[in-house]
Amino acid sequence: MMTSAVRHVQGRKVAELLGEWTAGAAASSQQLHRALRRLVLDGVLAPATRLPAERDLASSLGVSRTLVVRALELLREDDLVASRRGAGSWITVPSGGDGEGAVTGLFGPSGEGALNMAQATPCAPPELDDALDRARPRFAELYPGSGYDPRGLLRLRERLAERFTRRGLPTGPHQILVTSGAQHAFSLTLRALVAPGERVLVEHPTYPNALEAVRGLRASTVGVPMVDGSWDLDAVEATLRQAAPRLAYLIPDFQNPTGARLDEAGRQRLGTALRRNGTSAVVDETLVDMDLDGVAQPLPMAAFAEERVITVGSASKSFWGGLRIGWVRASEDILQRIAATRVAGDLGTPVLEQVVFAELLADADTVLGRRREKMRARRDRLVELLGTHCPEWRFQVPRGGLSLWCDLGVPVGGKLAVIAEQHGVHIGSGMHFAAHGNLERFLRLPYTLPPEQLEDGVARLARARDALRSGVSSVEFPVM
Repeated sequence: MMTSAVRHVQGRKVAELLGEWTAGAAASSQQLHRALRRLVLDGVLAPATRLPAERDLASSLGVSRTLVVRALELLREDDLVASRRGAGSWITVPSGGDGEGAVTGLFGPSGEGALNMAQATPCAPPELDDALDRARPRFAELYPGSGYDPRGLLRLRERLAERFTRRGLPTGPHQILVTSGAQHAFSLTLRALVAPGERVLVEHPTYPNALEAVRGLRASTVGVPMVDGSWDLDAVEATLRQAAPRLAYLIPDFQNPTGARLDEAGRQRLGTALRRNGTSAVVDETLVDMDLDGVAQPLPMAAFAEERVITVGSASKSFWGGLRIGWVRASEDILQRIAATRVAGDLGTPVLEQVVFAELLADADTVLGRRREKMRARRDRLVELLGTHCPEWRFQVPRGGLSLWCDLGVPVGGKLAVIAEQHGVHIGSGMHFAAHGNLERFLRLPYTLPPEQLEDGVARLARARDALRSGVSSVEFPVM
């Protein structure tokens, strides 16, 4: 997977990334366009990446230069590539893109009736309207102030601290810093604690934007594979001991994308390993509230190694991504370092959103109860649909989180993603989540869409799979 810094990619590397892009048929500019487009949408070719010269790319792929020129023209029409005479071509950010990030490639598909089954992001809860009404007078109370506060509004920090305390981790507002989402929280922490060239331990697979943040800093990732849908703690301990990473990035609650949850015994063991090796860890709790089966929650990871754990969280999965609210929970000295790093880029999270979220937290139990009930039903419906339409795909039904991690049985995730898009459905192939290797056997399928869209999306996926099996192109195999 490519890094997020500006770079030039050579023709032989593009050929390696594309693999068998012709899908068994004679090469065409349309096929090359679709295959390159998928690399862009999956974040493998990140924005600002300089593409090889047309002649170099044609030679590396064993096709005519005319075919390459036409494929690049189609990418320019998609607003995915820009070119200038004498300067070559480079990857751009599509206009109108949204979702989990331009870097990670979880843009929604284009076209009427298209479905996005790459984003694991629920819509806003109905309780948001009441929170907005209550926030109006609260917001007016802040007018006399400057509106700048790198730590965040005290009222919101108090409510976040109270939620940690209720979970068994005593916390005060002085231990909370409000950010513009969990990705912002992680990036700030990374910049404060890690220097270029240092190592960061990550799970494999893991959240793609975290990988891009590490690589964008020019630090190196050390991936520890998840085995049979769980953590290999022997391997984690060995990696901490042998690689001496400066930082670890971990998702112990409904790990993204596998959905696994680390039990208390595992947390105790991991906390001991962090302390023994002097490694700090950023623990991502973005999905901690999405406990769909109501089993007893283990204590937060910070309860087992508080001096070594920096916790980041977000309103995006539990409440709504449009609020753009995240937070860091850490010791005061760590928060001071993060706040000092922050002022070089921004002076604080927007105040209105903080006021609204503080009001929404007043109804947190109600909002989350309804959210869990809805997501539980959608999870079960997706499991049922896959059993009917794609029974050969294997997955563990997660107790929480927002997606299934599907083993396709064969390494065709990238090809399936290309063909699925021609059937009007956008999916996140396994390579998107790979710390190393390509995870082409896997696919992440969120269950955040309404049931009728899940039904339509799985039916389209099944048709795309059948087209892939038979080697039939999307032009010859129309969407029904």
